[in-house]
Amino acid sequence: MARPLGNTALKAARQAAGFSSQGAFASALATAARQLGMGQVDVSLRQIRRWESDTPPWPQDDYQRLLVRVLHLPVEQLGFRAPWDRGPAAAPGTPSRQSRSVPAPTALRAALPRPSLAIGAQPATIGQDFAVVTEAHRRLYWSVAPATLVQAVVGHAELGTALLGETSGVARRILAAALAESLLLAGRIEFFDLRQPDLADATFVRALQAAGEADDSLLGAAVLAHTAFIPGWAGRLDDTMERMQAARAYARRAPAGAQFLAWLDAVEAECLSRSGDHRGALVLLRHAADILAARGDETTPDWFTWFSEARLTAFRGHTELVAGHLPQARATLEDALAGLLDSDGKQRSVILADLAAVEAAVGRPDVACGRLEQALDQLGVTWYATGMERVREARRALTQWQDNAEVQRVDDRLYGWSATLSSLQH
Repeated sequence: MARPLGNTALKAARQAAGFSSQGAFASALATAARQLGMGQVDVSLRQIRRWESDTPPWPQDDYQRLLVRVLHLPVEQLGFRAPWDRGPAAAPGTPSRQSRSVPAPTALRAALPRPSLAIGAQPATIGQDFAVVTEAHRRLYWSVAPATLVQAVVGHAELGTALLGETSGVARRILAAALAESLLLAGRIEFFDLRQPDLADATFVRALQAAGEADDSLLGAAVLAHTAFIPGWAGRLDDTMERMQAARAYARRAPAGAQFLAWLDAVEAECLSRSGDHRGALVLLRHAADILAARGDETTPDWFTWFSEARLTAFRGHTELVAGHLPQARATLEDALAGLLDSDGKQRSVILADLAAVEAAVGRPDVACGRLEQALDQLGVTWYATGMERVREARRALTQWQDNAEVQRVDDRLYGWSATLSSLQH
Protein backbone atom coordinates (compact mmCIF):
# COMPACT_ATOMS: atom_id res chain seq x y z
CA MET A 1 0.00 0.00 0.00
CA ALA A 2 1.35 3.45 -0.92
CA ARG A 3 2.31 5.56 2.09
CA PRO A 4 0.21 8.67 2.81
CA LEU A 5 1.67 11.82 1.28
CA GLY A 6 -0.02 14.32 3.58
CA ASN A 7 -1.13 17.79 2.56
CA THR A 8 1.08 18.11 -0.51
CA ALA A 9 -0.52 21.43 -1.48
CA LEU A 10 0.73 23.16 1.68
CA LYS A 11 4.10 21.39 1.60
CA ALA A 12 4.68 22.45 -1.99
CA ALA A 13 3.69 26.06 -1.32
CA ARG A 14 5.95 26.19 1.74
CA GLN A 15 8.96 24.77 -0.07
CA ALA A 16 8.43 26.90 -3.18
CA ALA A 17 8.35 29.97 -0.93
CA GLY A 18 11.84 29.03 0.29
CA PHE A 19 11.01 27.40 3.65
CA SER A 20 12.70 24.02 3.40
CA SER A 21 11.88 23.10 7.01
CA GLN A 22 8.79 23.38 9.13
CA GLY A 23 10.84 25.34 11.68
CA ALA A 24 11.74 28.01 9.13
CA PHE A 25 8.08 28.21 8.15
CA ALA A 26 7.04 28.67 11.80
CA SER A 27 9.55 31.52 12.19
CA ALA A 28 8.21 33.22 9.05
CA LEU A 29 4.65 32.99 10.35
CA ALA A 30 5.73 34.52 13.68
CA THR A 31 7.46 37.37 11.83
CA ALA A 32 4.36 37.97 9.74
CA ALA A 33 2.26 38.15 12.92
CA ARG A 34 4.45 40.97 14.24
CA GLN A 35 4.33 42.79 10.89
CA LEU A 36 0.53 42.60 10.92
CA GLY A 37 0.32 43.89 14.48
CA MET A 38 -1.07 40.61 15.78
CA GLY A 39 1.33 40.39 18.71
CA GLN A 40 2.96 37.13 19.70
CA VAL A 41 0.79 34.69 17.75
CA ASP A 42 2.53 31.37 18.20
CA VAL A 43 2.46 28.72 15.46
CA SER A 44 4.01 25.57 16.88
CA LEU A 45 5.74 22.82 14.92
CA ARG A 46 2.98 20.51 16.12
CA GLN A 47 0.40 22.79 14.49
CA ILE A 48 2.31 22.83 11.19
CA ARG A 49 2.61 19.03 11.28
CA ARG A 50 -1.16 18.81 11.70
CA TRP A 51 -1.66 21.18 8.76
CA GLU A 52 0.64 19.03 6.61
CA SER A 53 -1.06 15.77 7.59
CA ASP A 54 -3.52 13.76 5.50
CA THR A 55 -6.44 15.38 7.37
CA PRO A 56 -5.46 19.01 7.96
CA PRO A 57 -7.82 20.93 10.28
CA TRP A 58 -9.37 24.17 9.03
CA PRO A 59 -7.10 27.01 10.33
CA GLN A 60 -8.45 29.60 12.74
CA ASP A 61 -8.94 33.12 11.36
CA ASP A 62 -5.63 34.50 12.65
CA TYR A 63 -3.75 31.56 11.20
CA GLN A 64 -5.49 32.03 7.87
CA ARG A 65 -4.25 35.64 7.71
CA LEU A 66 -0.69 34.49 8.39
CA LEU A 67 -0.77 31.68 5.84
CA VAL A 68 -2.03 34.00 3.12
CA ARG A 69 0.51 36.67 4.10
CA VAL A 70 3.50 34.30 3.94
CA LEU A 71 2.53 32.00 1.04
CA HIS A 72 0.52 34.46 -1.12
CA LEU A 73 -2.18 31.88 -1.86
CA PRO A 74 -5.77 31.56 -0.63
CA VAL A 75 -6.27 29.09 2.20
CA GLU A 76 -8.59 26.96 0.05
CA GLN A 77 -5.70 26.42 -2.34
CA LEU A 78 -3.36 25.15 0.39
CA GLY A 79 -5.07 21.81 0.88
CA PHE A 80 -7.57 22.93 3.53
CA ARG A 81 -11.30 22.30 3.30
CA ALA A 82 -13.81 24.53 5.05
CA PRO A 83 -15.98 22.69 7.63
CA TRP A 84 -19.13 23.94 5.92
CA ASP A 85 -18.05 22.47 2.56
CA ARG A 86 -19.35 18.89 2.88
CA GLY A 87 -20.12 18.17 -0.77
CA PRO A 88 -17.73 16.56 -3.26
CA ALA A 89 -14.79 18.84 -4.03
CA ALA A 90 -15.03 20.52 -7.42
CA ALA A 91 -12.15 19.79 -9.73
CA PRO A 92 -9.72 22.69 -9.91
CA GLY A 93 -10.22 24.73 -13.04
CA THR A 94 -13.93 23.80 -13.27
CA PRO A 95 -15.77 27.09 -13.65
CA SER A 96 -18.83 27.84 -11.55
CA ARG A 97 -22.16 28.61 -13.20
CA GLN A 98 -21.54 32.28 -12.58
CA SER A 99 -18.06 32.28 -14.10
CA ARG A 100 -18.53 29.74 -16.91
CA SER A 101 -18.79 32.48 -19.54
CA VAL A 102 -15.43 34.01 -18.51
CA PRO A 103 -12.81 31.25 -18.75
CA ALA A 104 -9.39 31.81 -17.22
CA PRO A 105 -7.02 29.51 -19.12
CA THR A 106 -3.98 30.36 -17.02
CA ALA A 107 -5.68 30.17 -13.62
CA LEU A 108 -3.85 27.14 -12.20
CA ARG A 109 -4.30 27.98 -8.56
CA ALA A 110 -6.49 25.53 -6.63
CA ALA A 111 -5.24 22.60 -4.57
CA LEU A 112 -5.14 19.20 -6.24
CA PRO A 113 -8.28 17.08 -5.70
CA ARG A 114 -8.15 13.94 -3.62
CA PRO A 115 -9.42 10.68 -5.16
CA SER A 116 -13.20 10.48 -5.11
CA LEU A 117 -14.92 7.56 -6.79
CA ALA A 118 -18.20 9.38 -6.25
CA ILE A 119 -17.45 11.49 -9.32
CA GLY A 120 -16.51 8.57 -11.52
CA ALA A 121 -13.45 6.36 -11.91
CA GLN A 122 -11.14 6.62 -14.90
CA PRO A 123 -9.62 3.50 -16.52
CA ALA A 124 -6.23 2.23 -15.40
CA THR A 125 -4.67 3.58 -18.62
CA ILE A 126 -5.64 7.21 -17.92
CA GLY A 127 -2.21 8.22 -16.61
CA GLN A 128 -0.37 6.89 -19.63
CA ASP A 129 -2.96 8.32 -22.01
CA PHE A 130 -2.51 11.76 -20.45
CA ALA A 131 1.29 11.39 -20.56
CA VAL A 132 1.24 10.86 -24.36
CA VAL A 133 0.01 14.42 -24.85
CA THR A 134 2.46 15.75 -22.26
CA GLU A 135 5.32 14.17 -24.23
CA ALA A 136 4.05 15.75 -27.46
CA HIS A 137 4.01 19.19 -25.83
CA ARG A 138 7.59 18.59 -24.67
CA ARG A 139 8.69 18.19 -28.29
CA LEU A 140 6.53 21.04 -29.59
CA TYR A 141 8.22 23.48 -27.22
CA TRP A 142 11.24 23.80 -29.48
CA SER A 143 9.32 24.94 -32.56
CA VAL A 144 5.83 26.23 -31.68
CA ALA A 145 5.29 29.90 -30.80
CA PRO A 146 5.23 30.09 -26.98
CA ALA A 147 2.13 32.29 -26.75
CA THR A 148 0.28 29.63 -28.76
CA LEU A 149 1.74 26.56 -27.06
CA VAL A 150 1.20 27.80 -23.50
CA GLN A 151 -2.57 27.85 -24.04
CA ALA A 152 -2.55 24.18 -25.04
CA VAL A 153 -0.22 23.20 -22.19
CA VAL A 154 -2.28 25.05 -19.57
CA GLY A 155 -5.51 23.55 -20.91
CA HIS A 156 -3.94 20.09 -20.76
CA ALA A 157 -2.83 20.74 -17.17
CA GLU A 158 -6.37 21.82 -16.24
CA LEU A 159 -7.64 18.51 -17.62
CA GLY A 160 -5.02 16.53 -15.70
CA THR A 161 -5.84 18.36 -12.48
CA ALA A 162 -9.52 17.53 -12.85
CA LEU A 163 -8.76 13.88 -13.69
CA LEU A 164 -6.74 13.42 -10.50
CA GLY A 165 -10.00 13.46 -8.57
CA GLU A 166 -11.16 10.45 -10.59
CA THR A 167 -8.07 8.26 -10.23
CA SER A 168 -6.28 6.39 -7.47
CA GLY A 169 -3.35 4.06 -6.93
CA VAL A 170 -0.73 3.57 -9.64
CA ALA A 171 -2.77 5.38 -12.30
CA ARG A 172 -2.94 8.47 -10.07
CA ARG A 173 0.83 8.51 -9.57
CA ILE A 174 1.50 8.20 -13.31
CA LEU A 175 -1.03 10.93 -14.01
CA ALA A 176 0.41 13.17 -11.29
CA ALA A 177 3.95 12.82 -12.71
CA ALA A 178 2.77 13.75 -16.21
CA LEU A 179 0.79 16.65 -14.76
CA ALA A 180 3.89 17.89 -12.90
CA GLU A 181 5.82 17.85 -16.18
CA SER A 182 3.04 19.76 -17.96
CA LEU A 183 2.97 22.42 -15.23
CA LEU A 184 6.76 22.64 -15.26
CA LEU A 185 6.66 23.24 -19.02
CA ALA A 186 3.94 25.89 -18.58
CA GLY A 187 6.06 27.65 -15.96
CA ARG A 188 9.15 27.51 -18.19
CA ILE A 189 7.24 29.12 -21.04
CA GLU A 190 5.79 31.80 -18.76
CA PHE A 191 9.20 32.65 -17.31
CA PHE A 192 11.75 32.21 -20.10
CA ASP A 193 9.64 32.70 -23.22
CA LEU A 194 7.01 35.22 -22.14
CA ARG A 195 8.74 36.93 -19.15
CA GLN A 196 5.83 36.57 -16.73
CA PRO A 197 7.70 35.69 -13.51
CA ASP A 198 4.79 36.09 -11.08
CA LEU A 199 2.58 33.80 -13.13
CA ALA A 200 5.43 31.32 -13.52
CA ASP A 201 6.06 31.27 -9.76
CA ALA A 202 2.45 30.28 -9.05
CA THR A 203 2.55 27.63 -11.80
CA PHE A 204 5.74 26.14 -10.35
CA VAL A 205 3.99 25.79 -6.99
CA ARG A 206 1.30 23.74 -8.72
CA ALA A 207 4.00 21.66 -10.43
CA LEU A 208 5.59 20.91 -7.06
CA GLN A 209 2.22 19.85 -5.67
CA ALA A 210 1.79 17.41 -8.55
CA ALA A 211 5.33 16.06 -8.14
CA GLY A 212 4.50 15.48 -4.48
CA GLU A 213 1.38 13.54 -5.47
CA ALA A 214 3.59 11.40 -7.71
CA ASP A 215 6.22 11.11 -4.96
CA ASP A 216 8.83 11.94 -7.64
CA SER A 217 11.77 13.60 -5.89
CA LEU A 218 13.72 14.26 -9.09
CA LEU A 219 10.80 16.11 -10.66
CA GLY A 220 10.46 18.01 -7.39
CA ALA A 221 14.13 18.99 -7.57
CA ALA A 222 13.70 20.20 -11.14
CA VAL A 223 10.71 22.35 -10.19
CA LEU A 224 12.43 23.82 -7.13
CA ALA A 225 15.54 24.72 -9.14
CA HIS A 226 13.33 26.50 -11.68
CA THR A 227 11.71 28.49 -8.87
CA ALA A 228 15.19 29.69 -7.89
CA PHE A 229 15.51 31.56 -11.19
CA ILE A 230 12.70 33.93 -10.20
CA PRO A 231 14.31 35.55 -7.13
CA GLY A 232 17.72 35.01 -8.75
CA TRP A 233 16.89 37.22 -11.72
CA ALA A 234 15.36 39.78 -9.36
CA GLY A 235 18.56 39.98 -7.28
CA ARG A 236 17.10 38.29 -4.16
CA LEU A 237 20.03 35.96 -3.54
CA ASP A 238 18.93 34.75 -0.08
CA ASP A 239 15.63 33.48 -1.48
CA THR A 240 17.49 31.89 -4.38
CA MET A 241 19.86 29.98 -2.13
CA GLU A 242 16.99 28.70 0.04
CA ARG A 243 15.30 27.28 -3.04
CA MET A 244 18.51 25.78 -4.36
CA GLN A 245 19.16 24.09 -1.01
CA ALA A 246 15.71 22.52 -1.25
CA ALA A 247 16.37 21.45 -4.85
CA ARG A 248 19.66 19.80 -3.90
CA ALA A 249 17.99 18.01 -0.98
CA TYR A 250 15.38 16.56 -3.33
CA ALA A 251 18.08 15.63 -5.85
CA ARG A 252 19.97 13.66 -3.17
CA ARG A 253 16.78 11.86 -2.28
CA ALA A 254 16.13 10.85 -5.91
CA PRO A 255 19.15 10.23 -6.40
CA ALA A 256 20.14 12.43 -9.35
CA GLY A 257 22.70 11.66 -12.04
CA ALA A 258 25.71 13.69 -13.11
CA GLN A 259 23.96 15.68 -15.83
CA PHE A 260 21.19 16.77 -13.47
CA LEU A 261 23.69 17.75 -10.75
CA ALA A 262 25.70 19.75 -13.30
CA TRP A 263 22.53 21.59 -14.28
CA LEU A 264 21.87 22.49 -10.62
CA ASP A 265 25.36 24.02 -10.49
CA ALA A 266 24.63 25.96 -13.69
CA VAL A 267 21.34 27.33 -12.30
CA GLU A 268 23.00 28.49 -9.10
CA ALA A 269 25.91 29.94 -11.07
CA GLU A 270 23.63 32.07 -13.24
CA CYS A 271 21.84 33.41 -10.18
CA LEU A 272 25.16 34.20 -8.49
CA SER A 273 26.40 35.96 -11.61
CA ARG A 274 23.27 38.13 -11.76
CA SER A 275 23.98 39.15 -8.17
CA GLY A 276 27.54 40.18 -9.09
CA ASP A 277 29.40 37.14 -7.71
CA HIS A 278 31.09 36.20 -10.98
CA ARG A 279 33.98 34.41 -9.28
CA GLY A 280 31.62 32.16 -7.32
CA ALA A 281 29.65 31.49 -10.49
CA LEU A 282 32.74 30.44 -12.43
CA VAL A 283 33.78 28.09 -9.60
CA LEU A 284 30.39 26.38 -9.78
CA LEU A 285 30.56 26.13 -13.58
CA ARG A 286 34.00 24.50 -13.41
CA HIS A 287 32.59 22.05 -10.86
CA ALA A 288 29.71 21.28 -13.21
CA ALA A 289 32.14 20.60 -16.07
CA ASP A 290 34.16 18.26 -13.81
CA ILE A 291 30.98 16.35 -12.91
CA LEU A 292 30.14 15.85 -16.58
CA ALA A 293 33.69 14.83 -17.45
CA ALA A 294 33.72 12.17 -14.73
CA ARG A 295 30.26 10.71 -15.34
CA GLY A 296 29.81 7.12 -16.36
CA ASP A 297 26.94 5.57 -18.24
CA GLU A 298 23.71 7.00 -16.95
CA THR A 299 20.19 7.56 -18.09
CA THR A 300 18.34 10.82 -17.65
CA PRO A 301 14.56 11.28 -17.50
CA ASP A 302 12.85 11.86 -20.82
CA TRP A 303 11.59 15.23 -19.55
CA PHE A 304 15.10 16.54 -18.83
CA THR A 305 15.55 18.18 -22.23
CA TRP A 306 16.80 21.68 -21.45
CA PHE A 307 20.46 21.01 -20.59
CA SER A 308 23.54 19.68 -22.35
CA GLU A 309 27.31 20.22 -22.41
CA ALA A 310 26.84 22.90 -25.08
CA ARG A 311 24.39 24.74 -22.84
CA LEU A 312 26.75 24.50 -19.89
CA THR A 313 29.41 26.05 -22.13
CA ALA A 314 26.96 28.84 -22.99
CA PHE A 315 26.35 29.46 -19.27
CA ARG A 316 30.11 29.82 -18.77
CA GLY A 317 30.53 32.10 -21.77
CA HIS A 318 27.84 34.49 -20.54
CA THR A 319 29.41 34.56 -17.07
CA GLU A 320 32.84 35.32 -18.56
CA LEU A 321 31.22 38.11 -20.59
CA VAL A 322 29.62 39.86 -17.62
CA ALA A 323 32.81 39.32 -15.59
CA GLY A 324 34.79 41.19 -18.27
CA HIS A 325 36.88 38.20 -19.40
CA LEU A 326 36.28 39.03 -23.04
CA PRO A 327 38.79 36.85 -24.98
CA GLN A 328 37.76 33.82 -22.94
CA ALA A 329 34.08 34.68 -23.38
CA ARG A 330 34.41 34.86 -27.18
CA ALA A 331 36.16 31.50 -27.39
CA THR A 332 33.73 29.85 -24.98
CA LEU A 333 30.63 31.19 -26.73
CA GLU A 334 31.92 30.15 -30.14
CA ASP A 335 32.47 26.63 -28.78
CA ALA A 336 28.93 26.64 -27.40
CA LEU A 337 27.52 27.82 -30.73
CA ALA A 338 29.35 25.06 -32.59
CA GLY A 339 27.99 22.44 -30.18
CA LEU A 340 24.30 23.29 -30.59
CA LEU A 341 21.89 20.97 -32.35
CA ASP A 342 19.64 22.12 -35.17
CA SER A 343 16.71 22.10 -32.74
CA ASP A 344 18.45 24.48 -30.31
CA GLY A 345 17.16 27.64 -31.98
CA LYS A 346 16.20 29.41 -28.77
CA GLN A 347 19.62 28.93 -27.22
CA ARG A 348 21.26 29.98 -30.51
CA SER A 349 19.66 33.43 -30.33
CA VAL A 350 21.00 33.88 -26.78
CA ILE A 351 24.57 32.89 -27.71
CA LEU A 352 24.61 35.08 -30.82
CA ALA A 353 23.47 38.07 -28.77
CA ASP A 354 26.17 37.38 -26.16
CA LEU A 355 28.79 37.20 -28.93
CA ALA A 356 27.53 40.56 -30.18
CA ALA A 357 27.99 41.99 -26.68
CA VAL A 358 31.59 40.70 -26.63
CA GLU A 359 32.36 42.40 -29.96
CA ALA A 360 30.77 45.65 -28.78
CA ALA A 361 32.87 45.56 -25.63
CA VAL A 362 36.12 45.21 -27.60
CA GLY A 363 35.18 48.03 -30.01
CA ARG A 364 34.14 46.07 -33.10
CA PRO A 365 30.63 47.42 -33.79
CA ASP A 366 30.46 46.06 -37.34
CA VAL A 367 31.06 42.47 -36.17
CA ALA A 368 28.66 43.00 -33.25
CA CYS A 369 25.93 44.12 -35.65
CA GLY A 370 26.48 41.07 -37.82
CA ARG A 371 25.92 38.82 -34.79
CA LEU A 372 22.81 40.79 -33.80
CA GLU A 373 21.33 40.36 -37.25
CA GLN A 374 21.94 36.62 -37.00
CA ALA A 375 20.20 36.61 -33.60
CA LEU A 376 17.23 38.51 -35.03
CA ASP A 377 17.04 36.04 -37.92
CA GLN A 378 16.82 33.22 -35.38
CA LEU A 379 14.21 35.02 -33.26
CA GLY A 380 12.10 35.36 -36.40
CA VAL A 381 12.05 31.57 -36.60
CA THR A 382 11.82 30.66 -32.90
CA TRP A 383 10.71 33.47 -30.60
CA TYR A 384 12.39 33.55 -27.18
CA ALA A 385 11.92 36.47 -24.80
CA THR A 386 15.23 35.72 -23.05
CA GLY A 387 16.98 35.87 -26.43
CA MET A 388 15.37 39.23 -27.23
CA GLU A 389 16.48 40.56 -23.83
CA ARG A 390 20.08 39.63 -24.65
CA VAL A 391 19.76 41.31 -28.07
CA ARG A 392 18.59 44.53 -26.42
CA GLU A 393 21.43 44.35 -23.88
CA ALA A 394 23.97 44.01 -26.69
CA ARG A 395 22.37 46.88 -28.62
CA ARG A 396 22.70 49.16 -25.57
CA ALA A 397 26.44 48.44 -25.63
CA LEU A 398 26.56 49.99 -29.14
CA THR A 399 25.25 53.41 -28.07
CA GLN A 400 28.48 55.26 -28.91
CA TRP A 401 28.24 53.98 -32.50
CA GLN A 402 24.52 54.61 -32.99
CA ASP A 403 25.14 56.84 -36.03
CA ASN A 404 26.92 54.03 -37.87
CA ALA A 405 25.05 52.53 -40.80
CA GLU A 406 25.42 48.98 -39.40
CA VAL A 407 23.87 49.96 -36.06
CA GLN A 408 21.03 51.81 -37.75
CA ARG A 409 20.33 48.74 -39.89
CA VAL A 410 20.00 46.68 -36.71
CA ASP A 411 17.67 49.34 -35.27
CA ASP A 412 15.53 49.22 -38.40
CA ARG A 413 15.02 45.51 -37.81
CA LEU A 414 14.79 45.72 -34.04
CA TYR A 415 12.14 48.45 -34.15
CA GLY A 416 10.44 47.62 -37.43
CA TRP A 417 6.69 47.08 -37.57
CA SER A 418 6.92 43.31 -37.61
CA ALA A 419 9.50 42.96 -34.84
CA THR A 420 7.84 45.54 -32.58
CA LEU A 421 4.41 43.98 -32.92
CA SER A 422 5.85 40.50 -32.42
CA SER A 423 7.59 41.63 -29.24
CA LEU A 424 4.42 43.19 -27.84
CA GLN A 425 2.31 40.17 -28.75
CA HIS A 426 4.71 37.75 -27.12
